[in-house]
Amino acid sequence: MIISERIFDPEKLPNDVLTIRPQKLEEYIGQENIKKRLKLAINASKIRKEALDHVLLVGPPGLGKTTLAHIISNEMGTNIHITSGPILEKQGDVAAILSNLEYGDILFIDEIHRMNKSVEEILYTAMEDFQIDILIGKGPSARSIRIDLQPFTLVGATTRSGLLSSPLRNRFGLIMELDFYTVEELSLIIKRASTVLNVEIDEDAAQLLAKRSRGTPRIALRLLRRVRDMSTVTEKKKIDVMMVEEIMELLGIDNEGLDEVDRKILTTIIEVYQGGPVGLKSLAASVGLSEDSISEVYEPYLLQSGFLARTHRGRVVTSKAYKHLGYKNGGGLFDE
Repeated sequence: MIISERIFDPEKLPNDVLTIRPQKLEEYIGQENIKKRLKLAINASKIRKEALDHVLLVGPPGLGKTTLAHIISNEMGTNIHITSGPILEKQGDVAAILSNLEYGDILFIDEIHRMNKSVEEILYTAMEDFQIDILIGKGPSARSIRIDLQPFTLVGATTRSGLLSSPLRNRFGLIMELDFYTVEELSLIIKRASTVLNVEIDEDAAQLLAKRSRGTPRIALRLLRRVRDMSTVTEKKKIDVMMVEEIMELLGIDNEGLDEVDRKILTTIIEVYQGGPVGLKSLAASVGLSEDSISEVYEPYLLQSGFLARTHRGRVVTSKAYKHLGYKNGGGLFDE
């Protein structure tokens, strides 16, 4: 279903939900270890009156990387400048941004793994020495000019840290791997969001929404918006379990949080590839999705929830997936 794909796609949230974004670490729910590490680093930097060390945030879409970047800026009391790797095509693009940063400012680069190689290289000296070398002119008359920068903090976000080159990755002092959220954490996020959005939800309904949210706050908030729509249309003052179940059926999301695309991926591996192993390229061609969509959007949850396994030969469906989809176990590598 098209609706279901929008629920689970990696695009940003609409403005009315962005208003519920936490502003401080103490308001941020989940990722407790990361919060402790960030709090220590931020407090130490503020005591020394230095720019915070560069931070790399790693994890699937929707886990709160952008929110953490804003929180870092708020906690440090500095400005945040936001861009993304794909739009930084030339060295001049990043040089213009870097030269306008003030002392301690945060430069947030989303999808940093998709930066142009030449742009990445200019960041090396910028991150280490707070200087950049700009080549002016071409041929024999070309000359290099060194520009001094104000100390700043680069916060990079990536869904695929393995695609970052070692020189760039090694320049981050703080590397944070975000985990999927628990049902309890997502339930707290949903209840907090419902208060901000001025809609009442009972405890069981919040728990059910959390269980269907694939461990991802962004999805939890999207599902809450859809249930809020039904609450508005039906003029019910409180969201209950029955309302949540009706929306889940409409969106095609089952009791494990799988949508039609998830089920298509799993059934394709079972029916076409006898349960696997199958390579990413072949799987993408069979289901009609891009390789990036499978590896960055759908696969992380299928792996984390135990429906899919990766081997050196490719993706393999587990016995849990066979059982959930109603197939007889096919004698695969991960059969019980």
